[in-house]
Amino acid sequence: MIDPVVVAQNLSKTYGAARVVNGVDFSIPRGRCYGFLGPNGAGKTTTLRLMLGLTPKSGGALEAFGLPVHEHASQIRRRVGVVPQADNLDPDFTVAENLRVYASYFALPSAGLDARIDALLEFVALAERRHARTHTLSGGMQRRLTIARALINEPELVVLDEPTTGLDPQARHVIWGRLAELRAAGTTLILTTHYMEEAERLCDELVIMDHGSILSHGSPAQLIAEHVEPEVVEIRGESSIARFDALECRTERMGTSLYCYTHDAAPLLAELHDTHTQFVHRPSGLEDVFLKLTGRELRD
Repeated sequence: MIDPVVVAQNLSKTYGAARVVNGVDFSIPRGRCYGFLGPNGAGKTTTLRLMLGLTPKSGGALEAFGLPVHEHASQIRRRVGVVPQADNLDPDFTVAENLRVYASYFALPSAGLDARIDALLEFVALAERRHARTHTLSGGMQRRLTIARALINEPELVVLDEPTTGLDPQARHVIWGRLAELRAAGTTLILTTHYMEEAERLCDELVIMDHGSILSHGSPAQLIAEHVEPEVVEIRGESSIARFDALECRTERMGTSLYCYTHDAAPLLAELHDTHTQFVHRPSGLEDVFLKLTGRELRD
């Protein structure tokens, strides 16, 4: 194990009778991107709050940078940058002023601060908008500014809670590129996301959680190899499903689609081509693992 930044052992959090985090264990290596995936209510955000010392644990042990989180929360947070789910930029300040005011919370010296702000605005491609008010920025620009703000104290660890939710593909790809640069430079990233492509692109390791427990852990490739067959064929249409419902492969049904998971799709594909059935053939991915482990039912 590479020098761990965060270590949890039998970590738990209860609210009354509800056990929101249920005795989880994980170790987050330095300089890697570590993901937490799970449906709404799985315990991901509570786990992040525990790691940041914002919520007291109910049981187990939790350390960051070798320090018990509960006893050293303030000291730990000075070494961490946080990108919350929702942007909470100050609308009364310009882009640069948002960074300057946030720097004051860390009592950063004024010497070199202008250069630090300039470098961060260049990093997130907002140098030309430094004098703009935040309400004039697009959603993608505001998200990039929130990431720059999280980096103002040169953190060793950056926690990103659904960093690209609601953004268009162009903005999402720009942010992915910036996060990959941070990881390559040695910054440790902790990521929660509902975008499986985002997790596959960025995460070196990840856990899948549900009902407060960790269901599985590994790299995206390891999880795919462990839990699902390498190929999936999605057959669409009610009449087509009825015709192919007795296929010799693992199947899952969702609405008017039948998902057929197999190690060799060739015989099925030949039959489908002959019948002119509407279908999609693709490699299995992390989303297939996620749905297999957590189910396809809707969560609120």
